[in-house]
Amino acid sequence: MAIPIAILDCDLLLHGRGHKTLDRFDLDSVPDNLLLTQFGFPREFILYLVEILREALCRRTQRSRAISPEVQVLAALGFYTSGSFQTSMGDTIGISQASMSRCVSNVTRALVEKAPTFITLNRDPSSIEQSFQEFQRVAGFPGVLGVLDCVQVTIKAPNSEDSSYVNKKGFHSVGCQLVCDARGLLLSAETHWPGGLRDTEVLERSALQKHLQDAEEGWLLGDRRYPLRKWLMTPMDCPESPEELQYNLAHTATHEIVDRTFRAIQTRFRCLDGTKGYLQYSPERSSSILLACCVLHNASLQSGLDAWTLERTDPLEQPESLEQRPEDRDSLAEELRKDLILKHFS
Repeated sequence: MAIPIAILDCDLLLHGRGHKTLDRFDLDSVPDNLLLTQFGFPREFILYLVEILREALCRRTQRSRAISPEVQVLAALGFYTSGSFQTSMGDTIGISQASMSRCVSNVTRALVEKAPTFITLNRDPSSIEQSFQEFQRVAGFPGVLGVLDCVQVTIKAPNSEDSSYVNKKGFHSVGCQLVCDARGLLLSAETHWPGGLRDTEVLERSALQKHLQDAEEGWLLGDRRYPLRKWLMTPMDCPESPEELQYNLAHTATHEIVDRTFRAIQTRFRCLDGTKGYLQYSPERSSSILLACCVLHNASLQSGLDAWTLERTDPLEQPESLEQRPEDRDSLAEELRKDLILKHFS
C-alpha cells in the first residue's frame, strides 16, 4: 500500500500559519553597501522596482501567508546577480530555497510583462533625429537608428532530444537578438530563439525585420554575419580605398556599443554569464529570465545608473563573414552604401 507523503514548505515550518505576509527582511534597516554587494543595485532603484511590480507580485501571491513584494524582488535580484539559489541568500532574507525559486519565477514573469514598456524602438521623428545625433557623435557614422547583434546564453540541454538549441560551438543555448542605442539602452530584445539558428535566420524570422524593412530613413548597423540591406549597413569585406577603410573604422567603433552593452549585462547579471555556469532551466524559462534581465538593464539605465560600470574587458570575437549567393545580394543597398561612403567618408 502506498504511503502518502506530505510536502512541507520550510517557511511554514519556521513561521507557522499565523503570518499574513512574510516581512522578516526589513529593507529599511539594511546598509546601502550590503544592498549593492548582495543584490547588485542601490536602495532607491530597489524601492522603485518594488513599486512598479507590486501589483503583479501581490496578484500572484494571494495566499494566506504571502511573501511580501520587497522580499520577492530581493530574492530575484539575488539570483540574477549571483546566478544561484544559495542557501546564504535565502538566509539573508529569511526564506527557504524553494521559496527563493518561486520568488524568482514571480518576479521574472512580472518583469517580462513590463518589457513592452521598457524596451521600445520608437520611430517618431524626434526619436529618430536624437538617435542620429547621438550615434554620429560616437564615430561620425550618420543615419544610425541602432546597433544590432545576436548573442548566445548557455542553458542546460533540453529534456527532449532537440538539436535546434545546439549552437555552432557545440553547446546548448538560447539566442538573443539585441538592438541598442548609443547609450546602451536596449531598443529591441528577442530572447526566445534556439541557439542553433544562424544570426541571419533569426533576423529573417524576427519582428525586428518586419518593423524596419520599410523604414524610409536611417539604418541599423550589423557586423559581417548579416546581409547588407537598405535598412542594415554592414562593413565592407575588403576595403580598397581610404574612404572605404574610414567607413569600416567608423562602423566598427559604433557597432561595438552593442557588444559592450551585452558584456555589461552579463557582468551585472551573472546568471547569464556562461563562464560561471549555465542556466539550469528549460529554453522557455531561460528566455524569460534573459528578457527580465534586459528589462532590468533598461530600467536601471533610465533611472540614471551607468550602463557600462560593470563591463567586462574580454577581447571581442571576430565574426565570420556571411557567404552570400549572387542572387541574394541587394543591389539597391549596395548603391546606398556606396553613396554613403562617398558623401560622408571621403
